Amino acid sequence: MVNNKELKLALYLIGAGMHVAAWKHPKGQVNASIDIQALQKAAQIAEKGKFDIAFVADSLAINHESHPHILNRFDPLIQITALAAATTKIGLGATASTTYSEPYVLARQLMSIDHISNGRVAWNLVTTADATGETAQNFSRDKHWEHDHRYERAEEFIDVVQSLWDSWEDDAFVYDRQNNIFYRREKVHETAFKGQYLSVKGPLNIARSVQGQPVIVEAGASKPGQKLAARTAEVVFVHWDDIEKSKEHYRNLKAQLAPFGRSEEELLILQGISPIVGDTEEEANRKYNELQALIDPYESLKFVSGYMGNVDFSKYSLDTPAIEVEFPKVNSIQSHFYEHLDIIKKENLKVGDLYARLFGPARRDAFVGTPIQIADEMERWIKEHAADGFMLQFPLLPRDLEDFVEKVIPILQERGIYRKDYTGSTLREHLGLKIPENRFVKSKVTPQ
Repeated sequence: MVNNKELKLALYLIGAGMHVAAWKHPKGQVNASIDIQALQKAAQIAEKGKFDIAFVADSLAINHESHPHILNRFDPLIQITALAAATTKIGLGATASTTYSEPYVLARQLMSIDHISNGRVAWNLVTTADATGETAQNFSRDKHWEHDHRYERAEEFIDVVQSLWDSWEDDAFVYDRQNNIFYRREKVHETAFKGQYLSVKGPLNIARSVQGQPVIVEAGASKPGQKLAARTAEVVFVHWDDIEKSKEHYRNLKAQLAPFGRSEEELLILQGISPIVGDTEEEANRKYNELQALIDPYESLKFVSGYMGNVDFSKYSLDTPAIEVEFPKVNSIQSHFYEHLDIIKKENLKVGDLYARLFGPARRDAFVGTPIQIADEMERWIKEHAADGFMLQFPLLPRDLEDFVEKVIPILQERGIYRKDYTGSTLREHLGLKIPENRFVKSKVTPQ
């Protein structure tokens, strides 16, 4: 098991960076989202920094308001397969939807990559945020399912996938040439699932991996999302506005584990941050200001729109009090939608303030500073139980990632709160997570 005091790190891998203007920066590669060598290089830099996971997000629909590096990018499952070939230790996380996927196909794809990578895969389970409001139309549907409806299907979906992953007992394949026995029939199991949304017979046509099953990652902060996470997630990504809100969520989510027979160590919570490192505060602020200067205000508001109900901000001047905007009812990302509304009301934000205030890669906060300042803030979040680690959404890649690995990581290592090297090979070993028991073996009656 990994020392529980060690913080965990994940790299959010997106093109030239998470900032909407990253592609315009002289050090940003305009086609990075579709250049596998560039993406592999970023994963290798993160591996040099002993990161736990290189993570790939996804969306199933785009429009003219989408983030530039969402418009043209690889399928996450195919991308992490390519990343697996270019790395040896770092975990590889891919997003896939329970609303617009079939469990048998997805279970097979994820387990295949887990074998290919020698046990380094994580599945980021999402019900699909539908930032464009048009996702359903790409899947022969008229309407995106309602929030709670999607989570009902997700509850069934993950049970089916994990059952399929357990189709074969670990010693099922014997490869006995002499006795003509390839596998033992009694050690293969059908899922035989029939629910309200799904019906899957099984078994899956691939066995468990060296880490048993891929790690389950989730990000839902709504009540249905927290319930699903408490029952099934092993890593949760969050993006709270400040440390106090994060501490409250941390306590609440961890408290929901016990009824499912789980301990707090079985679920890791990673807070999203966007570090910009400078040898001095002035240098860090200069790097920040360079990116901010590249922002087209209304282009950035298009990005905000996807998180705030697809508002047409072009109808408003940048000086309009944001509270006057007619925000429609949202069918996704409810928890952060209401958090954003609360911030707008309390701080009396103007329309032109929204991107820089509400979204980390454009926000000047405690993670924009010197290596020591950033390390101090990260250590504070860990010691005050606001997070178990961080999802690093660097504004500009690979610059900010390289700076972080070269200048911040050594400080964290010296303080004894971050690994100096990998002590295992699988993602579960990195994260200190147990190999899941095979549910079919676990259910067998042991002779007395």
